[in-house]
Parts: sequence; structure tokens; C-alpha cells
Amino acid sequence: KATEFFAEEGFGGGTRALARRLGVTQPLLYRYFPSKDDLIKEVYRTVYLEPFGDGWEKLLGDRTRPLRERLNEFYAAYTGVIFSRKWLRIYFYSGLKGLDLNRSYVGIVRDKILSRIIRECRNEAGLPTQNKPSAAELEMAWVFHSGIFYYGVRKFVYEAPVLESKEQMISDAVDAFLAGFAHVFGEKEEARKVAVKVVV
Repeated sequence: KATEFFAEEGFGGGTRALARRLGVTQPLLYRYFPSKDDLIKEVYRTVYLEPFGDGWEKLLGDRTRPLRERLNEFYAAYTGVIFSRKWLRIYFYSGLKGLDLNRSYVGIVRDKILSRIIRECRNEAGLPTQNKPSAAELEMAWVFHSGIFYYGVRKFVYEAPVLESKEQMISDAVDAFLAGFAHVFGEKEEARKVAVKVVV
């Protein structure tokens, strides 16, 4: 109920109004959550952190399956969680309010999702996988990830027309990203190897 309240009212909504919505007294609310910040942290944990678990990382890292298949399955599951009016509204409200929730979430996406995807792309392209993602690799992964994210924003926040098949949108985005990654970073690696041979 608190999640629904903040999704509708933003984080400026007061605990007195929330208690009224819940049909409880404000002191009872504070008995479970000593401050509004504690309540917001619990909303963040429930809405943003719980869905992660370790299942998505395992799925992305399962090299017994083709990477294209893993990415399609992951983004079908991920968008199943984030593509809702409630999730997106809380995300944008917390960003506009300047709360740490968004910065923390962006860090989790970068470290648990995008870095793993880059590692798997490198492996697929026969590139070294041990180094941390470069700034350029991360930027390309963010562009890919954000494109899928923005499909949900257009549909659930702006209520704008989108491609009806979410599955096709994801599949097309995955194909474009994989081809682009191999083209850009595969060629850079080949150029580096040639340069090393010339120097030697």
C-alpha cells in the first residue's frame, strides 16, 4: 500500500496521509517504520532489490545456452518486473526528488546486469573476458538497455503508441546490440593485434 501511495503521490506524500490511506494511526505506522526514510528504504528493497536475487545473473552467465537466447529470456523477465505504472512512477519520483534510490539502482544494473552482459559478449566474440568493462563498452550496453527501458516509459508513463509485440521489440534490440558489439569491439581488438604485430 505504501508503494502504491508513493507511486501516486510521489515521495512528498506525508505519513499522516499514508496512515489514513492504510486505515491505521500514524503512531502505529511509526511503530514499524521509525521514520519516513525507513519506510522509503523498505519500498525500495521490495520493489527494486527483491526481484534481482541471483537468478538473473545465473541466467546471463549460463554459457551452455546461446547468448541471444539468454538475453531474450532475461529481458522478458526483467521487463515483466519493471514495466508497470507503479514501478516506473516510483523510479522517476525518486530521481526527481534527488533520493539515493536511483543512483543505487543504476549501480546495481551496471554491476549485476550490464557488466555481465559485456563479459558474455566478449566471450561470444572470442575477446578477453577478465578485464573490467571499458567506458565505451558500458556506454553501448547502457544505450541498448535504456532503449528497452524506454519502451516501457513510452507505453506506461506517456501512454504513447509502441510496437504491440514486446517480444519482437526485445528480440530486435538484442540482435542489433549483439551485431553492433561484435562489429565495434571485435574490429578494435583485431586492429590492436595488428598494431602489436607491426611494433614487434
